[in-house]
Amino acid sequence: MTAAPPYDVLLVEDDVADAMLIEDALNAHGTRNLTKVEDGVAALEYLRSASNPRPDLIVLDLNMPRMNGRELLAIVKADENLRSIPVVVLTTSAAPDDVTDAYHHYANAYVTKPVNLDEFERAVQSIDAFYLDTITKPPRS
Repeated sequence: MTAAPPYDVLLVEDDVADAMLIEDALNAHGTRNLTKVEDGVAALEYLRSASNPRPDLIVLDLNMPRMNGRELLAIVKADENLRSIPVVVLTTSAAPDDVTDAYHHYANAYVTKPVNLDEFERAVQSIDAFYLDTITKPPRS
């Protein structure tokens, strides 16, 4: 596997064990900075704070308390300042409606748990190839 450039990731995951597995996979992939939050409300607060670095990638669970991943994905992709951030949905749900809905709201990849690290790394790598070498980040407001 070709090494990707280091990047900043926002992990939105409420399950501690899953978060640890995902963190290991991302660190092996060259993540420079990993910020973990437990739900969509905390993620949105993080994303909208000008003092926080803008992530290069969001890894998003769907089933969380307060604000779930479906709601957060819709808000992020509707927000002019956030929509260019690639989002990998990583969830237990393989339900066709969830998959369709995630892509309808412009998720860049959809990976089901239990985490298949090879599949997850392929999804992240495909986003790397398209986004991280070509994307122009909008200025933070």
